[in-house]
Amino acid sequence: MTPTPAPFLPQRAGFASGATTPRAFLEACLERLAAWEPRVGAFTFTAVDSARAAADASTARWKAGRPLSAIDGMPSGIKDIIDTDDMPTQMGSPLFEGYRPRFSAASAQALRDAGAVILGKTVTTEFASTQPRGTRNPWSLDRTPGGSSSGSAAAVAAGMVSGALGTQVVGSIIRPSGFCGVHGYKPSVGGINRGGSLDYLSQSTTGTIGASLGDTWAMARAVAGLVGGDPGCAGLDGPVEPPAAIRPARLALLQTAGWPLLHAQGRGALQGALARLRAAGVEILTSDTTPALAALEDATAEALAITMGINAWEWRWPLAGFVARDRGGISPSSLERFEQQGRMSRAEYAALLGRREAARRAHAALAARCDAMVSVTAPGAAPVGLGYTGNPIFVVPGSMLGCPVVTLPALASEGLPLGLQLLGAKDGDAALFGVAAWVEAALAG
Repeated sequence: MTPTPAPFLPQRAGFASGATTPRAFLEACLERLAAWEPRVGAFTFTAVDSARAAADASTARWKAGRPLSAIDGMPSGIKDIIDTDDMPTQMGSPLFEGYRPRFSAASAQALRDAGAVILGKTVTTEFASTQPRGTRNPWSLDRTPGGSSSGSAAAVAAGMVSGALGTQVVGSIIRPSGFCGVHGYKPSVGGINRGGSLDYLSQSTTGTIGASLGDTWAMARAVAGLVGGDPGCAGLDGPVEPPAAIRPARLALLQTAGWPLLHAQGRGALQGALARLRAAGVEILTSDTTPALAALEDATAEALAITMGINAWEWRWPLAGFVARDRGGISPSSLERFEQQGRMSRAEYAALLGRREAARRAHAALAARCDAMVSVTAPGAAPVGLGYTGNPIFVVPGSMLGCPVVTLPALASEGLPLGLQLLGAKDGDAALFGVAAWVEAALAG
């Protein structure tokens, strides 16, 4: 079988006219769930009966001409790092096996209040970090789907849901979206309220993975519209419907520290896409002729080491509590992170924050000179095996910079998906979507 995503937004005209219904659309997704889930393992928990009831309620609202939001009736998944009061939240860890919170996280509650049809909880790596939990890539079952939003990306790729919530602190939305051939969106830091998610790190963001670019925006915007951003942040803004396409004048080719690792086929696919954009009249900036881009590449050359150091320090809590309670229930990678922070000083952490802030200033200087930055999501196709979620070297700069990032399923390597990554200006999320819509159309045409 070839995975085929199930875009939601095009269904709404049929809902409004009565030609089809949210319940009928859900049933089609459930057929794909039955076919794909035993092979892929994208979910930790499914709630088919409540999803059908929610789809029936959505059908009644559409029939009455009163949908609750742009995503009323959208079949959706929630990453299992995000609390839900009606389903277990197990966080990819045996420490939380069967754990049921009393209250839902902000993003989960917002999905429900927006009328989304929540099909279940999707697999996460342990604590949304490193240790995989067995989900397979629908494009090649012997390969990883990426992580940590493994189940969200796989479920969307196989058409089991149209959209799913994910989280990212290193590359946990953008990398699996690229590996699974779907659209991913990491908002500007603070764009979507993270309350009720075990996701406290300073680079962490809640975002979306969708069957279409429009689905990723509509889902994120509906959630942010109901619960806002993180405390102290204004939160995601912009139109409720997907932003109109914006033809970029200049795109900057961001050659990250992973550039020497880029697979020949992936490199060729990227160069081919850039050639098409140049032919369409877009100027492609490179670091050899653009000092601001060279400065950003220098500032992000050690983005992975900087990020991992910051994360290790910030994971002191709750890892200290987990280790004290049940050290044997913690993976070796989490134990190493815990031990790393024990070897760090406050001054070292402060120095890493300073380097991150310098990189963000370099990013702001470049963002003032171009419409977006472009790169790939990984050195190549998803790696074979389920014990490793893939190299994050291409996606970690976007997390460290705190900027919005979108990935398009526009490239391939080894005959498998590879994402085209677009990075925008901090808090310029809607503008980035406009650029991404134009780029996707230009490459498809």
